Amino acid sequence: MQFLHTMIRAANLADTLSFFCDHLGLVEVNRYDSEQGRFTLVFLSAPDDLARAAEDQAPLVEITHNWDPEEYEGGRNFGHLAYRVENIYDLCDRLMKAGVTINRPPRDGRMAFVRSPDGISVELLQAGEALEAREPWLSMENVGIW
Repeated sequence: MQFLHTMIRAANLADTLSFFCDHLGLVEVNRYDSEQGRFTLVFLSAPDDLARAAEDQAPLVEITHNWDPEEYEGGRNFGHLAYRVENIYDLCDRLMKAGVTINRPPRDGRMAFVRSPDGISVELLQAGEALEAREPWLSMENVGIW
């Protein structure tokens, strides 16, 4: 398993980037704008982490800016932790057997979401290419929020 990023939401992208980059010293390493989804993702790294990382695998902070105004209540401004996993189906199966609810099943063989006992959302991402879609995951519905 490999830690990937922590996601937080930004009400004002310029203010948030000013804080993290100009004041805290993080470095922007990637940016993605989605016209269809109406959001921007900005990935930041600490300079020392980036310098030590091989092939841009530094742990990152993902700043998510939704273009449409939204009030963030109940910790919604903190998004999730993300981990790259060796086999998403095997891990989700072990988690289910341990009594963990799979909030967003890996129907696509690529991504799933679960929550910690404290309600922290955890994204699981398949290493490499997505696995072939298969049951029981393919027909599982989302449960709750993530």
